Amino acid sequence: MADHLAVNAGSRLDRLPISRFHWRILALISAGAFLDAFDVYLAGGVIAALKAEGFSTLAQSAVFMSMTFLGMMIGAGMAGYIGDRFGRRASYQFNLALFGLASVAAIFSPTMTFLIVCRFVMGIGLGAELVVAAGTLGEFIPPAFRGRWVSIMGMVVNSGLLVATSIGYIVIPTLGWRYMFAIAGAAALIVWIMRKKMPESPRWLESVGRFEEAEATLTAIEREVSAQKGPLPAPAPARAIAMVHAPLKALFGPKLRNRVIAATLAAIAVNVSVYGFVAWLPTFLVSHGTGIVTSLWYTTLMSFGSVFGAVIAIGIADRISRRLSLILTAVAIMLFGFLYPNAQGDVMVPLTGFLLVSSIYTLVTLALFAYIPELFPTAYRLRGTGFAGMCGRAASMVTPYATVFLFANFGLHGVLGMVGVVLVAMIIAVGLLRVETTGQSLDEVSADELAAAAGATA
Repeated sequence: MADHLAVNAGSRLDRLPISRFHWRILALISAGAFLDAFDVYLAGGVIAALKAEGFSTLAQSAVFMSMTFLGMMIGAGMAGYIGDRFGRRASYQFNLALFGLASVAAIFSPTMTFLIVCRFVMGIGLGAELVVAAGTLGEFIPPAFRGRWVSIMGMVVNSGLLVATSIGYIVIPTLGWRYMFAIAGAAALIVWIMRKKMPESPRWLESVGRFEEAEATLTAIEREVSAQKGPLPAPAPARAIAMVHAPLKALFGPKLRNRVIAATLAAIAVNVSVYGFVAWLPTFLVSHGTGIVTSLWYTTLMSFGSVFGAVIAIGIADRISRRLSLILTAVAIMLFGFLYPNAQGDVMVPLTGFLLVSSIYTLVTLALFAYIPELFPTAYRLRGTGFAGMCGRAASMVTPYATVFLFANFGLHGVLGMVGVVLVAMIIAVGLLRVETTGQSLDEVSADELAAAAGATA
């Protein structure tokens, strides 16, 4: 117990001034998360090229996409287990290497079946990356800045849509689809090498009883920060929380169950919003009589909302309570979702669509990168985030089929109604949970729940 209090990892990290150390951590984590988004969004251009070459049939292209999401669902769960059991470093290096090597193998695919297998393996790495990125970054950033910093990472990740589309527009027609995987694979391996020197999370080291390593890592961080910023302020006193065993079943026990429900519904709401609406924008527009060229132009304008939504999140993350910001963002999505089907003209259609997409990606940023990881104690952070991510990915696999059915029978109002239902469910769960994370130390948010949950099973 004395050793545990002597390390005091949370308080020592929380009182550090923002420095080059924090920017380096942000850059290394965001780089991997960006590659995740880049690879997800390059699939659209690659599938079109595969079909044009005769390398793939429509049925095989559908399997290609399905295997991507299946792999991502499995990867989210694996990342949670590996990250909480073996450490954040082990998890993010493993999944990035897996993704990078599978991307390199995809370059040399002799058949579509081989490419689909590679894509499944890529998906495992992709699904793991966002879980670890979201959970790890917040463990290093002081609570007063945590919301906007994870939102900056969200902006980097969200820009993957624009970057993948732009690069695909140039590379695929001139060099071919294989070069898209070459770019992703080479970049992933470069980031993997750069992240080898990234420190393990001292919070995690302390949570599993590796006190000497936690102390050495913290001392090195403090030395680097003080060399740039001068003498450091004294940390807050450590809370007397006993070290406890953290079995998986306690995650679903009475003390943490409501947090799991709120996190899961938030992840489902995000995935249904993105894969039930944003991914279908061109189809919706064409079905309503818009020409394909105009449809693609409108969609491009609306897609800028993916970055603008993260900018909004950066502005409000540390100024408005996390619960209130999630609820207000969900209400905005439903409001613009109501207005969008009734919009007319070359200005109102892309404008309302842009506002709707911006609201959706504000929710993506605040929910996935800030709120969900903050809900869980250090010992459960990646498993809790990973379980929510698995459920969200499962929803993303089902959502396209539900979207097709609802659009065919009820039009765009039916699709937006589906999005509205999951948003209302999230609002209720977040409202009833009454756990506020904005500006709070991660230790304060979850310490009592961890002690009670683990104590009941120890």
